[in-house]
Amino acid sequence: MKILNPEEDRLLKRERRLLGEFQVLLGRFDGEGEDASILGHSIRQLDELFLLVVVGEFNSGKSAVINALLGERLLEEGVTPTTTQICLIRYGETPEKRTLADRQILYQFPIEFLNAMTIVDTPGTNAILREHERITNDFVPRSDLVLFVTSADRPFTESERRFLEEIRGWGKKVLLVINKCDILAGEKEIAQIEEFVRGHARRLLDFSPEIFSVSARDALRAKKGEKDLWGPSRFGPMEAFIHQTLDDRSRLRLKLLNPLGVAIRLVEKYSETTKSRLASLKGDLDLLEDMEDQFRIYREDAGRNYRLRLADLENVLLEMEKRGQAFFDETFRLGRVFDLMNRSRIQQEFERQIVADAPQRIERKVTEFIDWMVESNLRQWQAVTERIAARKREHEERIIGDLGPGSFRFDRERRMAEVLRQAQRVMESYDRSGEAKTVAQNAQSAVAASAAMGAGALGLGAVVTALATTAIADVTGILMAGAMAALGLFIIPARRRQGKLRLLEKIGELRRQLLQSLQGQLEKEIDQGLERIREAIAPYTRFIRAERDRVNEMESRLREIRAELMQLKEALQTI
Repeated sequence: MKILNPEEDRLLKRERRLLGEFQVLLGRFDGEGEDASILGHSIRQLDELFLLVVVGEFNSGKSAVINALLGERLLEEGVTPTTTQICLIRYGETPEKRTLADRQILYQFPIEFLNAMTIVDTPGTNAILREHERITNDFVPRSDLVLFVTSADRPFTESERRFLEEIRGWGKKVLLVINKCDILAGEKEIAQIEEFVRGHARRLLDFSPEIFSVSARDALRAKKGEKDLWGPSRFGPMEAFIHQTLDDRSRLRLKLLNPLGVAIRLVEKYSETTKSRLASLKGDLDLLEDMEDQFRIYREDAGRNYRLRLADLENVLLEMEKRGQAFFDETFRLGRVFDLMNRSRIQQEFERQIVADAPQRIERKVTEFIDWMVESNLRQWQAVTERIAARKREHEERIIGDLGPGSFRFDRERRMAEVLRQAQRVMESYDRSGEAKTVAQNAQSAVAASAAMGAGALGLGAVVTALATTAIADVTGILMAGAMAALGLFIIPARRRQGKLRLLEKIGELRRQLLQSLQGQLEKEIDQGLERIREAIAPYTRFIRAERDRVNEMESRLREIRAELMQLKEALQTI
C-alpha cells in the first residue's frame, strides 16, 4: 500500500483494531471456519496490492477481457470451461507461470500497471465442475473491485443473477462489462442490451454500477496492430476507468472499504444467528421455568397434603384425649379404690380403652402419605424426562440457528442426553417400597429423637404407644403414693383432677412432638427429592443460562461493532 497521510493512517489503524476485535469475537462465538478465514484474508490484504477479480459465466469472455487489458494472449480462451483454476496475474520483470497451492496459478508479466494491482481470473460461475464455482465464490470476498463479465448474446442469465446477489452481500464495488458487443447490429442494440442489464443490476445491487459494452477480441487485435478496430471495440472507456478514474486515492478507498464490506456482511449474518439462538434458548428457558413452576406446585400440593394428613393425626390424638378424660371420670372414684391400687391393671385398661388403635391409625395415615410422596417423586422424574425428551426432539426437527457443526448445538444436545440418561437410570432403579421404608424409618427416628427416647426396632405406632402410656404411669404412681395415706379417700377427687391435667399435658406434648417431628422430616424428604431432580438437570440448566448470557453479550457487541463499521465506512467514503 502506498505511503499514507496522517488521516489515512489513523483510519487504517482504526480499521485494523475494529476488524481484529471482530475476529476475536467470531472465535468466541464458534464462528464458521470459512468465515474466519475470509475475514482473516481481508485483514491481511490491507497490506497487499489492489485486487481486481474478474468473474462471470464460462464463455462470457472473461479471459479475453483480461488478455485485452494486458495486450497479450496470456490466458487460454475457448467456448468450453477453459479456466479451471484461479489465475493470479502480477508484475514480474520476466514472464513466468507457476502453480501455487489451493488450485491457483501465478502469472508474472512485465506490464507497468500490474505494479499497482493484481488481476484474478476465476472459473465460470456455471461451470460443470461445481468445485470451480466454489473456488470463485470463496475468492470474491477478497476482491477490492469486481469486474463482472456477461455476454451480449445471453446477458444476465439466471446463474449470473444469483452470483450478483452474492456479490451484493459482500458490499463490493462492481463494474459490469458486456462483452462480444461486435455481434450486435449497431448502437441501438447495444443501448437496448445495456438498459436491460442496467435495470436488472439496479434491482439486484440497489445501485446502478458502471456498465461498459466492449469487444475484447477486437481490442486485443487492435493492440496487436489492427488499429482500426480500437474504436469499434469500445474498450478504451473501460480501460481508462480502470487506469485513470481508479487513481491512487480511489484504489486506496476501495482497498480500505473491502474488509469493511466483508465484516459488515458477517456481522449481519451472525446477528441473525444470535437472534435465532436467543429464540431457541427462550424455549429452553421457558422449559426450565415451567419445570420450576411444576416443582413449586408439587411442593405446595405436598405441603397441603401432609398438613391435611397431620390434621387427621391430630384428630386421632384429640379423640384419645377425650377418651382419657372419660376414663379418669369413670376410673378415679371412691367405688374403684381397690382397682386403683392395682397399677398394672389401670395401665392395661388405659392402653386398651384410651390408646386403643390410635398408634395403628397414625401409622396407616403416615404410611399413606409416604406412599403418595414416593409416587409423586417418581412422577416428577417422569415429567422431567418427558419434557426434556420432547424439547430434544424439537431441536432435532428444526433449524435452530446453528452455523454448521458448532459446539452450541453439540453441547446442548449432550447435556440434554446426560439429563435424560440420569433420569432414566433413576426411574429404572426406583424402589418404591424401599423408598417408602426409608422415609418411614426417618420419620420414626425423628419422632423418637424429639421425644428423647431410643426407637430401636420399634415402629412409629410403638413409639406413640410408649409416649402415651407415660401419662398413666405418672398418674398411677402419684395415686399409689396417695393411697397409702390415711386421708386417701379424700385425695381421690384431687388426684382425678391432677390426672386429667397430666393427661392433657402429656397428650398435648405428644401431639406437639409428633406433628412437629413428622412435619419437619416430611418437608425434608420432599425438598430432598426435588433437590435430587434439580441436581440431575443442573448441567443443562447451567449451560442454557450461561449460553443465554454469552449470546446476549454477543448480540450487544455485534451491534456496537456494526455501528463502528458503518461510521468508519462513512469516513472512508471521503478519502
